[in-house]
Order: sequence, then structure tokens, then C-alpha cells
Amino acid sequence: MESSATAALWFLPFVTPIAIWAALSDLSTMKIPNKTVLSLMAVYLLIGLIVFPLPEYGLRMTHFLVVLLIGFLLNMTGLLGAGDAKFAAAMAPFIAASDVSFALMLLAICILLGFASHRLARRTAPIRRLTPDWESWTQDKQFPMGYPLAITLLAYLFMTAFPG
Repeated sequence: MESSATAALWFLPFVTPIAIWAALSDLSTMKIPNKTVLSLMAVYLLIGLIVFPLPEYGLRMTHFLVVLLIGFLLNMTGLLGAGDAKFAAAMAPFIAASDVSFALMLLAICILLGFASHRLARRTAPIRRLTPDWESWTQDKQFPMGYPLAITLLAYLFMTAFPG
């Protein structure tokens, strides 16, 4: 039940602005609004019905529940923000069960690249002048995980839509 290129192509135009919204919101306010998470879920709930057979559609909803539970536990231990946990859970149905290892590797890469690019950007004067009020610039103990989460989702869908 791997994600098909067709399904990813259907999702990309709807998911892209939501992912950008989540990343920019987290970078600027260190929060991912619930509206963003609900919007992402709405895309899956509506478009998923069109692009997946009903059994796969339902199975992928279990991905949401599993990741939400894991995110809840990580949030309770202080390892992940609540918005990050909810956004990750909303992302989960877009990822095929057979692609979980790949998606986790992709997430690890996106976290490293996101962290490095964020730290570089916050030390770059022209970028800081464009975004002087971004809360993430002054955070040393927290990182806006919505940024690499959004990149991961978009990269996964793009790579699925355009394999090889």
C-alpha cells in the first residue's frame, strides 16, 4: 500500500500552503495554530477519500492515532511541544505504512538541516531585519519543530509524486 504518485500529486497543492503556514507560524510565534492542524486533517479526510481505497484510507487514520499518542507522551515529558505533536499526528495519514522508515530518516535529515539553517539565519543580519519579531530567534532551549516537520511532509509528498 505504498503512496502513489497520483495521491501525492492530489495532496501537494492543498498541503503546501498549510505546511508553509505551520512552518512560518512556528518560526515567528513558536506555536502551530490548531487551525493549521485541522486544515491539514481536513485535506486528508476529503482528498484521501478520492485517492485511496476505503481500507487504506481507514488504515492511514490509525497512523494519526498512533502518532498522536506518541506525541502526547513526548509532550508530557517535555521533549516536544503540543502543537508539534498535533501537527506530526496530522501528517501521519499522508505517509504510507511501508514508508515509515524512510519518512523517519527524512525527518532526521530535515531536523538537522532545519536546525542548521535556522541557526545560520538568525545570525544573518539581512534575514533578522526582515523578521525582527520572530520569537524563534531568541529561543535557545526550544526549537520550532514545525519548520522541519513541514519540510519533511512536503519532501515526502514531492518525492512520492516525482520518484526517481
